Amino acid sequence: MSKPVSLVTGVSRGIGLAAVHRLARDGHEVIGLSRSAPPAGTPCTFVPVDLSDAAATDAALKEITQRRTISNLVNNAGVPVPDRAGEVTLEGYELVMAVNVRASLQAMQACLPGMQRQRYGRIVNISSRAALGKAERSAYAIAKAGIIGLTRTWALEVGKDGINVNAIAPGGVVTELFEQNNTKEYVEKFAAATPLKRLGTPDELAGVISFLLGPDASYITGQTLFVCGGMSVSSSMI
Repeated sequence: MSKPVSLVTGVSRGIGLAAVHRLARDGHEVIGLSRSAPPAGTPCTFVPVDLSDAAATDAALKEITQRRTISNLVNNAGVPVPDRAGEVTLEGYELVMAVNVRASLQAMQACLPGMQRQRYGRIVNISSRAALGKAERSAYAIAKAGIIGLTRTWALEVGKDGINVNAIAPGGVVTELFEQNNTKEYVEKFAAATPLKRLGTPDELAGVISFLLGPDASYITGQTLFVCGGMSVSSSMI
C-alpha cells in the first residue's frame, strides 16, 4: 500500500517541523515548503519557497502537484507582526495576510483537483486563539480569523468530494517564533494566565494535526479546534 502524500508549509521549525516528524512516523510521505530549510535529516522532501511571494508560491505548488497527488495539506506557515491600534502599517498587514491567508488559499486550490480526482482529501489550516482578539496583533488577528472563515466555507463546498477541511487554533506554544516575539516576562505571564498553567509544545500540536488527518476524524469537517490550554474560555485574554 502506497504512503499518503502530505504537504506541510512552514517546516523549518516549530509546529511545522514537529508535524513533519509526526507524520513521517505515521507513515506519510511528507513534502515540506518554507523559506528556510529544516534541520539536516528532517524526514521530508524540502522545497524552498518564499510564501510571501505569490508568483513563487504558485510556481512551487504547480511543480509539486504536477508530479504528485497530495492527499493531505497542512497550512502551517504564518508570520505575526506586532502592531498597536492606530499604528497598523499596510506593509505589515499585507505581509501577514500574504503568508497566513493568501498562501494557504493558493495551496488549497493547487491541491484541490488531485483530491477531487481521488475523492479523498484532508486539509488542516492553522489558525490561532488570537482570532478571538489579541492586543497589539490587529493584522494577525484578522488573518487568523480569516483562516477560520476560509475553513468553514471550503468545508461546505468540498465535502461532497470526500474532502474534510478543519482548523486548529493554538494558544501559546513554546516555539522560537513565540519566544522571539515576546519578552520572557510576557511568556511567564501568558503561561500563568492559561488554565493549564503552562504553554503548549509543538509535539502536542503535531498530535492534533495527526488526529485530524487520520481515520478517527473522518466525520469531522468545518471545525476549529482550540488547542490553547483553555485560554479560549479564560476571562484573561492576554
